[in-house]
Amino acid sequence: MYRHPLAGYLVWAVLFGAMFAWEGLGLARVSAAPTLSDVFRLIMRYPVGRWALFALWLWVGWHLFIRGWHFLLQS
Repeated sequence: MYRHPLAGYLVWAVLFGAMFAWEGLGLARVSAAPTLSDVFRLIMRYPVGRWALFALWLWVGWHLFIRGWHFLLQS
């Protein structure tokens, strides 16, 4: 069953749009919303948070860059 990739693009556009809106509101100090750097600073304060962000970074990198490269995994 093949679905059109437009739905996936729309989801990513909404996610990035929400992230940029959150950052813009935080930087403009329109609301009490923290910026992304505030959130990352809070997470990175603890060693478990650093390891969790590192694991998330590796997971995202694997799924974006490595998972589709079939020529590296051929015998």
